[in-house]
Amino acid sequence: MKVLETDRLILRRLTVEDAAFIFELLNDPAWLRYIGDKNIRNLDDAAGYIRDRPMASYEQFGFGLYLVERKVDATPIGICGLIKRDTLPDVDIGLAFLPAFRRNGYAYESALAVLEHGRRDFDLKRIVALTGPDNDDSIRVLEKLGFQLERLITMSDDGSPTKLFARDL
Repeated sequence: MKVLETDRLILRRLTVEDAAFIFELLNDPAWLRYIGDKNIRNLDDAAGYIRDRPMASYEQFGFGLYLVERKVDATPIGICGLIKRDTLPDVDIGLAFLPAFRRNGYAYESALAVLEHGRRDFDLKRIVALTGPDNDDSIRVLEKLGFQLERLITMSDDGSPTKLFARDL
């Protein structure tokens, strides 16, 4: 189900048919380094992740992570969307792209559409973003989108710091 459209991209809800793509993305070295290992070892794990995370979020909140695909050839290139975590009072934006599609402006373009979606369709007044302290590419995208570093928080059991950025809508 298409949710958003930009000049070059379509953002749609993930389905279990996207398991192969999710398997590839969640096992990308950058995902593992900056986001963490979600224990997706096969296509069944990937389908379960889609059901338990994005699809459950659509059902509960009306939003979630969306598959980002190029209009020109319908190639899935990444995910971008809104996440409501039990551990944070604010909704946060999440995004990740396969290596071949990074540094093409797709993250910025899709995130801009998602921010507007949050404001327009869910009346969100503020959105946060989380990133590792050394994830320079994500930090650059967030700053270009108007996010500002607010503070360091601890999200993981190992106590490693996470940068929390915020932006009013």
